[in-house]
Amino acid sequence: MKKTILLSLLFVFSCQFMSHAQWLEKKEDGYFKLGTWSLIADQHYTNTGEIDPNATRGTFNLNLYAKYGLSENWNVITYIPFYVKSYQNHQVSQVTGDELQKGEEFSSFGDMDLGIEYRLFKKSKHAFSAVLTLGIPSGNNNAGSDGSYQTGDGEFNQEIRFNAGTSFKISTRSFYAKAYLGFNNRTENFSDEIRTGFELGTSFFQKKLLLLMRSNIVESLRNGSLNAANSNGSVFANNVEFAGLGGEIAWKFTENLGVSLGYEGAVSGRLIYASPSYFAGLFYLLK
Repeated sequence: MKKTILLSLLFVFSCQFMSHAQWLEKKEDGYFKLGTWSLIADQHYTNTGEIDPNATRGTFNLNLYAKYGLSENWNVITYIPFYVKSYQNHQVSQVTGDELQKGEEFSSFGDMDLGIEYRLFKKSKHAFSAVLTLGIPSGNNNAGSDGSYQTGDGEFNQEIRFNAGTSFKISTRSFYAKAYLGFNNRTENFSDEIRTGFELGTSFFQKKLLLLMRSNIVESLRNGSLNAANSNGSVFANNVEFAGLGGEIAWKFTENLGVSLGYEGAVSGRLIYASPSYFAGLFYLLK
């Protein structure tokens, strides 16, 4: 059976979400980001946490992330991956030059996320909020010659997440810190998940340059009955676990417009690619 691992899109949505959580957008303000991310991997973490090689696989994603203030206490959030490509490179013998396996690719719309955030508390430098996110199975979970070139997982999930944020100073430099804890209820016999993460950042040049580092962790509750391999011989993202580390840099050209570049990879995991993902975006602040 061909060993393929479906990368969880959690990396992407967590990166987008964490940078604008806790401090809600004010009424009629918004944050909009046109982004892209890419991952190429020739190895993965097995279900025992060991690293094992696989045929070189890649994922490319174009997406829109948006957060808008309905009021001072309510925000709506959406993540729309309007183009997702899953592909595998040609496999060629280094000895004979013969083609061992043909390459293949599939592209389509991906799985969307729709969410609503409520401010629980804000006082001085501290803020707390709660978010309900609905994962919409708008991608394709059975694509390609063997069904493994998925652009979605085929299940409708609901995540409830609690966020906390604060700002502080070390000497004369200002920092912010954010953390979240969430429960992801999954359907279609997928296992539920506990998700948590942390972000630390600071700015330079009159807040035009933002530097941040983040960590995201997913733990499966292993209460689903779906096997790793489905009837088509592909590997679904059930019981995915990882601890990811990454960073991001953002530059504001104007008060409203800027660009960002980022990186994140799993430092340990199960059933996930053992290679980093890279992302970039153009963002607009509606004020």
